[in-house]
Amino acid sequence: MIRVAVVDDDFRVAQVHAEFTERVPDFKVVGVAHSAEQARELVDTRNPDLVLLDNYLPDRSGIALLAELDVDAIMLTAATDPASVRAALAAGALNYLVKPFTAEQLGSRLTAYARYRGRLPVTGGAVDQDEIDRAMRLLHEGDRPAAPKGQSPLTSQLVLDALQRGESARSAAEIAEELGIARATAQRYLAALAQDGKARMTLRYGASGRPEHQYEPLSSPR
Repeated sequence: MIRVAVVDDDFRVAQVHAEFTERVPDFKVVGVAHSAEQARELVDTRNPDLVLLDNYLPDRSGIALLAELDVDAIMLTAATDPASVRAALAAGALNYLVKPFTAEQLGSRLTAYARYRGRLPVTGGAVDQDEIDRAMRLLHEGDRPAAPKGQSPLTSQLVLDALQRGESARSAAEIAEELGIARATAQRYLAALAQDGKARMTLRYGASGRPEHQYEPLSSPR
């Protein structure tokens, strides 16, 4: 479970961001802060893995605070000037998402962060350059343009994750049952993953002789 702290001066916005975060599997909001002082106390007492940080705080800027925090952070802010973006990245922000944004946009970045964190855990042995390159690509997987109408990047990632958890090729019916979505929805996303080169489709023939589509991932996140 990835522990998240949400920091935003607007109470309502902070609650919305917390709700967006809680929708993503394996993410849990451990606290909300509305100022830099509250944020520092929250980080010190609740030890989050990730901070979702606004820049416009009442007592100081989020970017200034970020430079002093020893924790992963993603900026969620209305600041769109290049100087702020560069300063945030220089201070250590792993990603930068401009308000307003949708639950899907935040969810795709959180899912990408989880995969990056899995590739580069906090503890462990040395990694080589290829491993670092893979981790960086995973971190920004969620930065792609929005999916075509009717397709959710978050759902697509959940379907791909379900495929990668399997020990063998899986059908749309099996994915649908695991994720609690309609079989037709699972089939649509699986087909899109195959078209994008992220999954391979094969056919399995049952007793009735009618073939069933089976899917397996073309690469593993680990």
